[in-house]
Amino acid sequence: KALVMTPFEELETVEANNWNYAVDLPEADLSEVKMADVKKSQFTPSLFEFSGACAGCGETPYVKVVTQLFGDRMIIANATGCSSIYGGSAPTCPYTKNDEGKGPAWANSLFEDNAEFGFGMHLAYQARRNVLNNIMTNIIGLDTISPAMKEAMTEWMDGKDDGELSKAAAAKIMELLPAEKENANGITLDLLNRVEARKDCLIKKSVWIIGGDGWAYDIGYNGVDHVLASGEDVNILVLDTEVYSNTGGQASKSTPTGAIAKFAATGKRTKKKDLALLAMDYGYVYVAQVSMGADMNQVVKAFAEAEAYHGPSIIIAYAPCINHGINMTKSQLEMKKAVDTGYWQLFRYNPDLADTDANPFTLDSKEPTEDYQSFLMGEVRYASLVKQNPDAAKVLFEKNERDAAQKRAFYARKAESNWKPGKN
Repeated sequence: KALVMTPFEELETVEANNWNYAVDLPEADLSEVKMADVKKSQFTPSLFEFSGACAGCGETPYVKVVTQLFGDRMIIANATGCSSIYGGSAPTCPYTKNDEGKGPAWANSLFEDNAEFGFGMHLAYQARRNVLNNIMTNIIGLDTISPAMKEAMTEWMDGKDDGELSKAAAAKIMELLPAEKENANGITLDLLNRVEARKDCLIKKSVWIIGGDGWAYDIGYNGVDHVLASGEDVNILVLDTEVYSNTGGQASKSTPTGAIAKFAATGKRTKKKDLALLAMDYGYVYVAQVSMGADMNQVVKAFAEAEAYHGPSIIIAYAPCINHGINMTKSQLEMKKAVDTGYWQLFRYNPDLADTDANPFTLDSKEPTEDYQSFLMGEVRYASLVKQNPDAAKVLFEKNERDAAQKRAFYARKAESNWKPGKN
């Protein structure tokens, strides 16, 4: 008697009413709300929904949060992989829009060129916005333009590289534009029309290059490094599952010592590549390593700081995966356990603080409080090696723990010594 046959029409009517009520709820006015806070950020509708990813996927919560923070002006270049499959497989796309009709503009590229793909988007918008800036400079110099429009355009030029400031100035310009055009002619009207034709460039775009560790650490690393070295204002989000998840679980350069994966069937022999350290070495790249289940506030803070930084940024996010062989209903708890055992470190490096007395590097995770080896044994990707070769497992797991401890000690020293890459 677990199932009861019910006419679909009755269920459809009830659920349709519930759905319509939910989607018609008014959006909260957050213009005065500071968004770098977990609770407040969740009053913003997610512009990423119904993804179809594996239940409990560790990647999708990060994508959800970043759309809540910047989704109404986001441009996403998505590397091929899990995040592209649940991100845009026909016939649906989980990225949506808000009540104003604004939402992320999403496109997918290959493993090997996604960083360059997103970088090209940034450069194209930058070139078009430079033209728009020149047009406004000419308009401001005219006597035939109203003081209100001059003020709005000056405000835009001063704040065009800031997302919220450019949004506010853009709203003023678009409100004044119809009346301004009605009273204009000749060169003035022509210049105003050129502004209107480029209205999609008024608001600063938040460009995000997103992909997994197979892309960022391996196949696409050359492009990732190129973009980071450019000094341009783009953001990279690495959804780090420590394995090529979408293609069945091959070993990645992000795979730690001792983990079993395809092409590492007897446990990976070498330690994980430290992508964060490589990025920090430039000195002018914002770098953060996060784990949502361990510290949600740190995740939101890292996203906010990365987007606010006028230069390249990279956020490396720990994402439990079904390939790990864990209970995916508890993936957030697995994220917490990874940090509590010292398996994964939380930190932020903010170049904006490099020329101040403050330490630009912050180690956000505390000393480990849980047993490291119990964490490894709780995941099939490690535990299965014990069954295959217990002697090898003992050696490799000890090396895994030693690698993690050495990495934490290294970053702890940097946190205490006011470390400034490229300077000391």
